[in-house]
Amino acid sequence: MVVLYEDKYEKDWDELVLNRSLNGNFLQTRNFLNYHHSGKFKDHSLMFFKGETLAAVMPANELEQGRILLSHQGSTFGGLVIGADFCDTSNYNWIFKDLMEHFKSRGYERAELRMPHWLYARKDRGNELLDYYFQLNGFAMRGEVGFYVNLTDLPDDYEASFSPLRKRKLRKACQYSLLFKELTSRESIYAFYNVLADNMLKFNTVPLHTFEEIIDFKDRRLKDTVSFYGVYHEKELIAGSMVFNFCNKKVFHTQYLASRHDCLSYCPNEFLYTGLIRTARESGYRFLSYGTATLAHGEIYNETLGMYKEGFNTDTYLNRTYIYEGK
Repeated sequence: MVVLYEDKYEKDWDELVLNRSLNGNFLQTRNFLNYHHSGKFKDHSLMFFKGETLAAVMPANELEQGRILLSHQGSTFGGLVIGADFCDTSNYNWIFKDLMEHFKSRGYERAELRMPHWLYARKDRGNELLDYYFQLNGFAMRGEVGFYVNLTDLPDDYEASFSPLRKRKLRKACQYSLLFKELTSRESIYAFYNVLADNMLKFNTVPLHTFEEIIDFKDRRLKDTVSFYGVYHEKELIAGSMVFNFCNKKVFHTQYLASRHDCLSYCPNEFLYTGLIRTARESGYRFLSYGTATLAHGEIYNETLGMYKEGFNTDTYLNRTYIYEGK
């Protein structure tokens, strides 16, 4: 049985996503989604019950007078979040049956479900059967390629595995007495945010989150999930990163990374990435995520950015978005 989400289900929803799901993470919780002000999105999130047991959820919102469904416009990941006890053929049969009947009853012209890779999920495994059920039900697939490092496999001299260019720039950065450290004060995080906002101007865009929102993440909503790091030159912040902790120190994910344009000669990004790798290893993380290198939701590959991230001896993953076109 599929029902629309109501606020009274918030605790049950988040408990499933964080503690009982195969593929959930904090970006699919109501705690995270609720940071968006009321009315920003027309919520149409779904809950799938087997009897009285919550088996799956799907954060979602509608666009264009209810003709289009996105899961979820307010988060990097949405899609179907499946309870770990419901990841088999018999359960996928009724979950997808209910989902497709709901799509048809609403008359959707299009629905997009942005699923997380196993790298960002609770369990250390994918679920190809789930992917296959999207195919069985006529969904098309669009991918976004991302980059990561398996920290458990790194030798102590991991810098030796960097590309010649990345190693050369790191050696240059070390000549400038740069300082890497965690940013904890409001003032230091504000300095990073200004660098980030200025950095994004070249793309004619602004940060997805406001400064007050990321402070709220740090101090309240995502207190154990978000952290900030910076690189200083002569007491001035010249580069920094906002980092997400996925799945209880499974993944150290660089959500934002930026550097001052007038300080690129110091090679602060190489110094910053090396500091992030060291911090993640010492803190017990298993993976460090560099994020994607795509534009237009995966339709364009930024090869320059991809080759830059490859320079840190990364592996790749593919985030899949499944697309339903109404008949």
